[in-house]
Amino acid sequence: MNVGEIGVEIREMQQEVDRWISQFEEGYWHPLSMLARLTEEVGELAREVNHLYGQKPKKPGDPPGDLALELADVLFIIVCYANSLGIDLEDAFLRMMQKYRQRDSNRWTRKKQPDKE
Repeated sequence: MNVGEIGVEIREMQQEVDRWISQFEEGYWHPLSMLARLTEEVGELAREVNHLYGQKPKKPGDPPGDLALELADVLFIIVCYANSLGIDLEDAFLRMMQKYRQRDSNRWTRKKQPDKE
């Protein structure tokens, strides 16, 4: 995968993260440590969302945050977690979507489709 490529498959993300982690002796962290790291990253995401949309604006002079980067940090840890446990996220994603399609297909009000002429 090259930086700037458009359209990265989940499996490619998992491989790229594995290449990154594999260059270090420490390797993947233990599952409980990764859960703590994920919680930390979700907290940073929550802080940015609160600054942007909540009732806690940034202090004057604080640098602007990057919501997209905070989401990507969460994604990185999720990919690390899956890799360390041998989970194929593409397969898991497809199974999860099937679950939602079956369970929640009539749960919310669907948008009206435009009339076809």
